[in-house]
Amino acid sequence: MLTKFQNHIITNFSFLLKSRFFIAVSGGIDSMVLVHLFQQMGYPFALLHCNFQLRGKESDGDMKFVMKYGDKYLIPWSVGHLDTKGYAKEMKVSIQVAARELRYDWFYEQLKEKDFDYILTAHHLDDSLETFLINFTRGSGLDGLTGIPEQNDKIIRPLLPFSREEIEDYATKNNIKWREDSSNASDKYLRNKFRHNVIPILKEINPSLLASFENTLSHLKQTQSLAADASKSLYSKVVTKNENQISIDLLKLLKYENYKSYLFDWLQPFGFSDWTAVYDLIHAQSGKQVHSESHTLLKNRETLLLFPKQEITNDVVYWIQKGQNEVKFPLKLTFCNVDDISHEPTNTIFVDEETLQFPLLIRKWHEGDLFFPFGMNGKKKLSKFFKDEKFSLLDKSNTWLLCSDNQIVWVIGSRQDDRFKVTETTTRILKINYKT
Repeated sequence: MLTKFQNHIITNFSFLLKSRFFIAVSGGIDSMVLVHLFQQMGYPFALLHCNFQLRGKESDGDMKFVMKYGDKYLIPWSVGHLDTKGYAKEMKVSIQVAARELRYDWFYEQLKEKDFDYILTAHHLDDSLETFLINFTRGSGLDGLTGIPEQNDKIIRPLLPFSREEIEDYATKNNIKWREDSSNASDKYLRNKFRHNVIPILKEINPSLLASFENTLSHLKQTQSLAADASKSLYSKVVTKNENQISIDLLKLLKYENYKSYLFDWLQPFGFSDWTAVYDLIHAQSGKQVHSESHTLLKNRETLLLFPKQEITNDVVYWIQKGQNEVKFPLKLTFCNVDDISHEPTNTIFVDEETLQFPLLIRKWHEGDLFFPFGMNGKKKLSKFFKDEKFSLLDKSNTWLLCSDNQIVWVIGSRQDDRFKVTETTTRILKINYKT
């Protein structure tokens, strides 16, 4: 196994030769074999051990075992005492989820604190099979069916090509000592149910189960790569990005039979999980929304708009005093007097300064707001103006008004009010510019 492992590292992880890395060590057989392999190869490394404080003296015994091993072989070590039960209660998650989140949070803290590059864990081929079966029974896309990744950011799993049987055989031949975790014998956890009850039956049916599984993983990863290429290609044709907003053209997307798969691939990174609601949004009325913890997905006519969640406060106002020549928040405006009107882009207006009542104010629009659009006769409700101009819900929520004595001077960046325009009798022209 050592020769096979050395070749695997040189072929796939040769960068470890010049890196500083930890090995995450529980004290169990898998992690102790991983440590032993790297000791035989002469690579320098340090140990990380998480004490989840779930098994009383047994947890403390595991911790002391790792510490003594490090001291004996002059290997630096760090130990994290994690309040797993307290975290699970506070965050309202399972013990397994709490342990995983605490473990990886602490891992990354150690990387930063000690200025290390990577953390190696001892996940192996049987672990990957168990993960595959768990995800399969829960319902999963390709990502969940391709097993455990060999590398995920700073986490590397160099034992994934090796079976539990190979690891146990290596430990026996090399007289490696390890600690048994009593929780591994319990069927309380789903992973153990697969390990003790399901996988032995599958191996009885197919003695070459792990080899067959490796072939399946290889095929699935190739399919995943093809799907990723297709998704990336279509993304460039269907999706446009504008600042913090992503727009998905439904007319183009719906030409493809597998449009739901593409949406899943594009939207999953933003935390969406209710895929029925997401897919229903495609044919919903304009204005319907679906939310993740961080983002909103909005149906806007023939598009889906994706943008970060934001708190819109309609009752906050910002005052502008007479003579003030610049505003920096909530948006950038500049004010200056000019002698005449010049040709300017749409983000600039010219007003008769004498028609203004200072202080001016900037605010969000309210239901019932109306103004007199420049160049038109009569007034119009702002809601009707938004509709005519085809503003999305996001556009409306991002719109600010410049007001004088509660009269709209400018729907900023869109349309000036006719009542404040420059006329032949104007003596002081004020130029107002909106810097996007």
